[in-house]
Amino acid sequence: MKMLTAENLLKTYGEKELFRNISFTIGEKERVGLIGVNGTGKSSLLKIVAGIDVPDDGEIITAKDYTIAYLEQNPDFETDETVLEQVFRGNSPILKLMREYEKALINLNQSPEDNRLQESLFEYQKQMDALNAWDASTNAKTVLMKLGIENFGQRVGELSGGQKKRVALAQVLIESPDLLILDEPTNHLDFDTVKWLEEYLGRYNGALLLVTHDRYFLDRVTNRIFELDGGNLYTYKGNYAAFLEAKAVREENEAATLDKRKNLFRRELEWIRRGAKARSTKQKARIQRFESLEEQVAGGRSSEKLDISLNGSRLGKQVFELKDASKTYGEKTILSHFNFLVKPGDRFGIIGRNGTGKSTLLNILAKKISLDKGEYQMGQTVKIAYYTQESEDMDGNKRMIEYIKETAEVVETSDGKTISAAQMLERFLFPSFSHGTPIRKLSGGEKRRLYLLKILMTAPNVLLLDEPTNDLDTQTLTVLEDYLEDFPGVVITVSHDRYFLDKVAEQLLILEGHGLINTFYGNYSEYLEKVTEAASVKAQSAAPVQAKSPEREKKKRMNYNETREWDSIDGEIEKTENLLKEVASEMERIGSDFSKGQELMKKEAELNEKLEYLIERWSYLSELAEQ
Repeated sequence: MKMLTAENLLKTYGEKELFRNISFTIGEKERVGLIGVNGTGKSSLLKIVAGIDVPDDGEIITAKDYTIAYLEQNPDFETDETVLEQVFRGNSPILKLMREYEKALINLNQSPEDNRLQESLFEYQKQMDALNAWDASTNAKTVLMKLGIENFGQRVGELSGGQKKRVALAQVLIESPDLLILDEPTNHLDFDTVKWLEEYLGRYNGALLLVTHDRYFLDRVTNRIFELDGGNLYTYKGNYAAFLEAKAVREENEAATLDKRKNLFRRELEWIRRGAKARSTKQKARIQRFESLEEQVAGGRSSEKLDISLNGSRLGKQVFELKDASKTYGEKTILSHFNFLVKPGDRFGIIGRNGTGKSTLLNILAKKISLDKGEYQMGQTVKIAYYTQESEDMDGNKRMIEYIKETAEVVETSDGKTISAAQMLERFLFPSFSHGTPIRKLSGGEKRRLYLLKILMTAPNVLLLDEPTNDLDTQTLTVLEDYLEDFPGVVITVSHDRYFLDKVAEQLLILEGHGLINTFYGNYSEYLEKVTEAASVKAQSAAPVQAKSPEREKKKRMNYNETREWDSIDGEIEKTENLLKEVASEMERIGSDFSKGQELMKKEAELNEKLEYLIERWSYLSELAEQ
């Protein structure tokens, strides 16, 4: 049984200790989700396990032939390479061979009469047969297409950030390592692609270690949870739902211990305030114990129920209204004669494929972009807080508490109480001992959490949120969702996160592209149910009308033609595979007859294309058959 073992890992970041003496194992086919507040060291731990970084102490133990593939949150590519070259960059023998085969194919297409190139290609084809690499090649192209990448020859430098992430995801998936490590794999993926990835990982033969903010994805994919908290690692059996239940029990059991710590902390606090002079070894040890206790108690507070129901500015009857609004960018139409009325208390989620104009619509509402045509009205009492995808420029030398106090020294809650800036930092999962930390020492996720807190402290009555789940950890998202639940104002958010939208949005704007926008009253899961129902009805109406019993018709998911295709497709795949074997055998026998060789290569390419199509159809029909 292949497994990875971590023993007594220690890692520090500057003066900050991320974790100490943590140990764990990851067995075959285990699906592990890693959870923790941003800044606790999740990415550092992933890199150590992947072998990209080393711990300050401790070690990772695996068998010699144990393979690991790692998807970074923000992958870095060679911009001159094509998509296919990038995908085949792995170090496994099959990937190296496919990389050389694809290069040889391109070279021969450019110089088809070159005998040397023809001989080289024949040699690679024999090696592909020997390693059974044709299936891997077909799988790679299928994965790319499923992830929305169809132009395999496009240069990586021409791709958007989201497309690069999908190419990187395809690269690690086709490596099929013993351990697959994924850092935020669902970023930049639409719902259909996330659903496909869930199913793909469900069939994956290796082990999985992942960090994700998508809690539905986490719940459906994992069978074990690691939680990094206060430098310790806690492990839980089961998925995200099981983790929540087990953690509640753990915190309940720890409550008595925490009370004891707090009592001891009070006594130590009294002693330290009396101005003890740290002259003796005993006094120095006591001061160190005090500092350690302060961190433990602060850490305990961070997991308590967080009530951040702040009092927003008064909002009048008018919020936003767009009348006959139109907006284009070049040839792309974002809005076309669009009418939109936002009332007090509205909760909108904005969804749609990449490039349909979701962020543009938020920018129009925030008055950062003007309409080409139409009218835009904003109520006089509207006070907007806009959480954008772009990171705000922060003075790295400024301390966290100073940064927050620039907005407000104190804020008022909905029940009339006041909360200081320091208390707000604590309630946003920044323990008190960290408030003097310079911003430059924060992780990227911690900076985004600090920025979110700052805009919430402006006492807005309208919140515009652009993909907040891309940068925030699950615990911060829970804090934000609790805040939004009691927020009396308007919330309009762009998100692809199903869990977040279900908790936050009561209506949806669906941007279909080309200026077409539909409205749905309900949450995201209800919308997806309606879409699935509509697709099922459409498929049934397209099927030939036949006299069937009501019960049988209800169970049937395929139409008549699809059923016939499903009955025969295994035979078609086997037949095509046998023809490919015959072509490969002929290639081995032709010797130096290059004319015959080119003819066989053309036939092979056609058969491979047919096989790819059949495998795609088999995958689609098998899903229908399971239903």
